[in-house]
Amino acid sequence: MRLLIADDHPLFRLGLRAGLEAEGLEVVAEAGNGLEALEKTLALQPEAVLLDLRMPGMDGLECAKRLRQAGYRGIIAFLTTYQEPALLREAWLAGADAYFSKELSAAELRSRLLRVARGEERLHPPSLPHLTPREEEVLRLLAQGLSAKGIARALGLSPDTVKDYMENIYGKLLARNRVEALERARALGFLREKT
Repeated sequence: MRLLIADDHPLFRLGLRAGLEAEGLEVVAEAGNGLEALEKTLALQPEAVLLDLRMPGMDGLECAKRLRQAGYRGIIAFLTTYQEPALLREAWLAGADAYFSKELSAAELRSRLLRVARGEERLHPPSLPHLTPREEEVLRLLAQGLSAKGIARALGLSPDTVKDYMENIYGKLLARNRVEALERARALGFLREKT
């Protein structure tokens, strides 16, 4: 299998390349950002592209989207430390075939890539609770430490209405209180900063 590795850490790329080549895979190119990965992938047409999620300039998600828009039909696999369900869903929406942890060994990564190539393994979007736009606003204000009264003032709502929204959020996030709701929201990716 011919591969392209895209990651903004040169030492990681070097180690990954050595590990994958020791497993019999051919690394045809490396890239330090999404734009470079896009250009090299379209020029070289490797069978698979391993993308880091976060890279300077164009990130992995945008690169994946553009590769699919340009007609690239090879395997797009994310290799990352980020495991939030919301990010897995974004990767799936961007056209990724796989989403792997950087903690895999080279042998495991090779095995999983071959399973994807044979159609035995595919990325499936995780199910996420659906929060309405208003519930997302309330959640963000909760994360800023505002009380129900403070949220009510900020949004021009009654405190009782805000409490209803908070109960809905707790139910959707399977949380018993504010602390659990915020922990779960962070784990699901609802409160991460936009890149």
